Amino acid sequence: MKKYWIGFAAVILISFAVLGWVGTRIYHQAPPIADKVIATDGTALISSGEIAAGQNVWQALGGMEVGSIWGHGSYVAPDWSADWLHLELVFILNDWSQKDFQKSFDALTSEQQSSLTARLTTMIRKNTYDANTNTITVDPVRARAFQSNLEHYTEVFSNGKAEYAIPKNTQSDPVKLRQLAAFIFWSSWAASTNRPDDNITYTSNWPHEDLIQNKPTGEAVVWTGVSIIVLLAGIGGMALFYASRKEEGLLGDVPASDPLLNSSSTPSQLATLKYFWTVLGLMLLQMGVGMVTAHYGVEGDSFYGIPLAKFLPYSIARTWHTQLGIFWIATAWLAAGLFIGPAVSGVEPKFQLLGVNVLFGALLVVVLGSMAGEWMSIMHVLPDNLLFYFGHSGFEYIDLGKFFQIALLVGLILWFVLMYRAIRPALQRKDEQKPILTLFLISSGAIASFYGAALMVGKHTNLAVAEYWRWWVVHLWVEGFFEVFATVVVAFLFARLKLVSLKTAGQATVLSATIFLSGGIIGTLHHLYFSGTPTIVLALGSVFSALEVVPLVFVGYEAWENIKLSGATVWIKNYKWPIYYFVSVAFWNLVGAGLFGFMINPPIALYYMQGLNTTPVHAHAALFGVYGMLGIGLLLFSLRAMNPRIEWNEKAMKFSFWTINIGLMMMVTLSLLPVGLMQTWASVEHGYWYARSAEFLQTGVMSTLRWMRVPGDSIFAIGIAVLVFFVFGLTMKKSFKEK
Repeated sequence: MKKYWIGFAAVILISFAVLGWVGTRIYHQAPPIADKVIATDGTALISSGEIAAGQNVWQALGGMEVGSIWGHGSYVAPDWSADWLHLELVFILNDWSQKDFQKSFDALTSEQQSSLTARLTTMIRKNTYDANTNTITVDPVRARAFQSNLEHYTEVFSNGKAEYAIPKNTQSDPVKLRQLAAFIFWSSWAASTNRPDDNITYTSNWPHEDLIQNKPTGEAVVWTGVSIIVLLAGIGGMALFYASRKEEGLLGDVPASDPLLNSSSTPSQLATLKYFWTVLGLMLLQMGVGMVTAHYGVEGDSFYGIPLAKFLPYSIARTWHTQLGIFWIATAWLAAGLFIGPAVSGVEPKFQLLGVNVLFGALLVVVLGSMAGEWMSIMHVLPDNLLFYFGHSGFEYIDLGKFFQIALLVGLILWFVLMYRAIRPALQRKDEQKPILTLFLISSGAIASFYGAALMVGKHTNLAVAEYWRWWVVHLWVEGFFEVFATVVVAFLFARLKLVSLKTAGQATVLSATIFLSGGIIGTLHHLYFSGTPTIVLALGSVFSALEVVPLVFVGYEAWENIKLSGATVWIKNYKWPIYYFVSVAFWNLVGAGLFGFMINPPIALYYMQGLNTTPVHAHAALFGVYGMLGIGLLLFSLRAMNPRIEWNEKAMKFSFWTINIGLMMMVTLSLLPVGLMQTWASVEHGYWYARSAEFLQTGVMSTLRWMRVPGDSIFAIGIAVLVFFVFGLTMKKSFKEK
């Protein structure tokens, strides 16, 4: 195992060194936050501190959960950066057109339009930021455009706009509205102003906007080609590896009976049952608010005619939907880890039951407290001085206020301590299970600690820097070490059933983790191509995110191995459905994370697709398809191990498994994917602002496609409901019969 561990350690150290170095580049080259924006005639657009204050206003409203900035956020309202920019450009062109030709811009000849757009491009893309005075100087016409946009956004956020799912009085304070406008102006300025001594903007010419020649850079095209070459080379290398690998899966001597049949659960293991009940409750709640969130895309301010937005606006529903997904999946994994610990060592550490119960209480505080704080933030109940700590962070997937982020981190560390205490006796034996247990603890420690990156985002952190740390959480925590944990825990469970050898499982998991993290850590940067970052991010992110896909192409081997294991012996049929969920994890890893992920990963693709409905295609298929299915599989495995002597209701399990998977596939392919592809066409053809506009999204075809979510969502919901009733039925002695 020594060479495996050396490779694993080298990948970790080198990858994080590169990621840290890039972070310093992002910090030093982030778009500057000017103290003031002043017109050449002396008109003050933005006063001292208004941009930073505006960012806090945006965060308190739900931030990325109501529209998006730089393409990161929700999908019903516009991307405010692109929207502001287009409105400003159109205002300026019409202003000049009326003065020069006494006509609107649309009424001019093509030659006249070309002369004005050339003039506009020169003015907008010129960088007039003065680092000595921390001031941006603009032409007086931009001051008039700023006032026009301020009036427009005041109308949107004060009186509401159903097409954007923004209710009335979302924000009506004139001071805060001006601050909000200042922040959006800054994000638009960074997206349209060239970097010092360069010919590309701070966001690498994103968004696509023909009026000022915002088009893909040469780097985006070249590195897309390089990433595809790297992907093909990686697939070839993996194919060679699999072809040369010895067949080492099943043991020759499979146990005649279930190794867990005579085992008995410890008090702390039985205490995890309430975690699993909580998982089911959170799953149902997430599904409910998900239906509301999806429907707001059609009606905007109501739910089948019910004025629900007065009490549960889109920004809250979507916040809870994304957050609850993380919560219930993480809870399932935490509970499975707590259940596995004593089973591994055969030892129940002192006060383990107390620790499990304390952690459960802390979990409830974080879940319920953060949800309440987010609601109070968006509904203007919390005072301003408490918003940062107990309200809404404004950043997608780390929406919790800072207090609850700290509490969650403390809870995760407590979980890791409980895990270590339970597994330590097994580690001290130094037998063949030590490698897999070591990686199990490493991945558990990473899950416990990497959420701490969220704490690096302060109240006034530059958005480019905040995005860097946010993606540490979303990618490294969720997509990175969750993936390692998933690989380890599935292999370990099969080893516990003595279907695979511990030695083989240990080698395979360390190797798999090394391969995945070799692309996964630096691949974090593919989320940051157009987020105010230098072009080195685009180069490294494109290449290493392509490498992430390579092992996913071969997950069919994993699925096939799992299917073979499910038929290895008669007694294994008791674990059929947990194993089938593990098989579905492999399938969705290929489809959701692999195919749909790479669809949007290359720079030239993401340039047009960032923040369109192609993103939730990947998100739903990867987050629920991979981690959700694994969470359900772990839940079912633990429940089966608690009582292996009973026979489950086969029909209920079969029905729920297939309806959940079929419903998820229909949800993605019948609605989200077609909407996203049509938006991509609009983005390429007319500009990014148009792809996100109500003008395009509220057409009859697009509305019909959004309604097409109903069949898939309904089938999926029925499957979840049957699963929930089945699990609760186990405690009511309705979902099984004694053997």
